[in-house]
Amino acid sequence: MDKHGTKTIAVNRKAGHDYFIEQRYEAGIELSGTEVKSIRQGTMNLKDSYCSVKDGELYVYGMHISPYEKGNIFNRDPVRPRRLLMHKREIMKLHGTVKQDGLALVPLSVYFKNSHVKVEVGLCRGKKLYDKRESAAKRDASREMDRVMKTRNR
Repeated sequence: MDKHGTKTIAVNRKAGHDYFIEQRYEAGIELSGTEVKSIRQGTMNLKDSYCSVKDGELYVYGMHISPYEKGNIFNRDPVRPRRLLMHKREIMKLHGTVKQDGLALVPLSVYFKNSHVKVEVGLCRGKKLYDKRESAAKRDASREMDRVMKTRNR
């Protein structure tokens, strides 16, 4: 938990690898009680999840929240579509941008902000294979420089 009352629960690392993140948005998420308890235990996965606008509402698909052990009949489907909570104007703006520019809406992370579960949604542009190679080369070069600097400072 950091000084602002946020605690990260899950991060979609694959999104950073597959997409250029143009903009980030914060959205609330509609959950049942057992899903919140399961999230508090850290049993969720954002891999292969995506967002879409349907009937003027924003939904996240493919987000896996494991069933709560003590939840019995109150447990919901682990991969059901979940509604994200944003202002109507923001949702319509995102929908227009996604339709026109061919961008994707991808959940980047899930975290607690005070006592509320929040989802960070990214407006993303897909990377080509050569972009992924270039990113990997930059990352490796910066790691190498850090390692060299660390050994010189000793």
